[in-house]
Amino acid sequence: MSAAVQTAVVGVRGYAGMELARLLLGHPRLGEATPVFAGREPGTLAGMHPRLHPVLGGESPEVEVFSWELLERRGVEVLFLATPHEQSRAWAPAALDRGIRVIDLSGAWRLRALENRAVYKFDDEGSPAAIATAERAVYGMSELHRDEIAAADLVANPGCYATSVILALKPLLAAGLIDREQGIVCDSKSGVSGAGREPTATTHFMNAADNLSAYGLFKHRHMGELLEQLDVADEEIIFTPHLLPIPRGILSTIYVRFAQKTTAEEIEACFEHFYAGRAMVRLFHGGELPQIAYVVRTNFCDIGFKLAPDGRRCVIVSCLDNLLKGAASQAVQNMNLMLGWDEAEGLL
Repeated sequence: MSAAVQTAVVGVRGYAGMELARLLLGHPRLGEATPVFAGREPGTLAGMHPRLHPVLGGESPEVEVFSWELLERRGVEVLFLATPHEQSRAWAPAALDRGIRVIDLSGAWRLRALENRAVYKFDDEGSPAAIATAERAVYGMSELHRDEIAAADLVANPGCYATSVILALKPLLAAGLIDREQGIVCDSKSGVSGAGREPTATTHFMNAADNLSAYGLFKHRHMGELLEQLDVADEEIIFTPHLLPIPRGILSTIYVRFAQKTTAEEIEACFEHFYAGRAMVRLFHGGELPQIAYVVRTNFCDIGFKLAPDGRRCVIVSCLDNLLKGAASQAVQNMNLMLGWDEAEGLL
């Protein structure tokens, strides 16, 4: 593809869509082709997201009513779907049929196993079209699947919680350091923007402010991603998400026990080897731990750990911005790889 690649974002009204718009408008490779922004209703980007005024300056791109005719007329080559799961189930196959490459930010195509997808209750489960589309989908975590993403025409962007946990655990599990029989405990906390733009009784200020609550125990939609991408059994891991009274950011505190006595130097070397050349993962050293404040409005996932004196027990802390590395900037990483560009282009 040429440098002037035509992109489109459908579902631009949401928070992830807003961040995608900001990143794509500032992407150095896309300056010659303003992205197409589409949704259910017409308007302007600044009208839907007043926070973008400083980025947009005096002019705001139009948000047009979505149609396939619009995308075809504008020559869209890469389509970002920041849409509900059910909508992405219908639109991803339709885009592929038109020769448009897709990066889907929903959970529509993330999961391989039927028992893991059951939480979504998709109406088209088992249909020929769904099966064929699922076979083309690649899980869009570049730190794990860089080569597959580069060759894909459908990339399923990971969930935000799942990103924070998988990046923290994958190097240690791949190296065989963790004693899986002792269990892995993942305690994750997210700001309210992770629940989407539409307010609910749970995310309403009167409920969320001055509060901290757990939810989705043993049934959260991101659990299937942990099982599949970490290659662990359900009984080997516990994942508990919590709602933090902050706008954005995720902090995951993960408790593991190692199979053998291990040194901090060995753990650091494991992380450094696994993430060598991975620009969007920042590793902390010497027992220093990341914080949400370090990653908010950045495109990084920060990882640090503290090893107990016995050399067996370890606490890993992982932080990211749920709207960026947990959604929009990870999607841009995937686009970069699909187009043969440096995966950190437009993100550093």
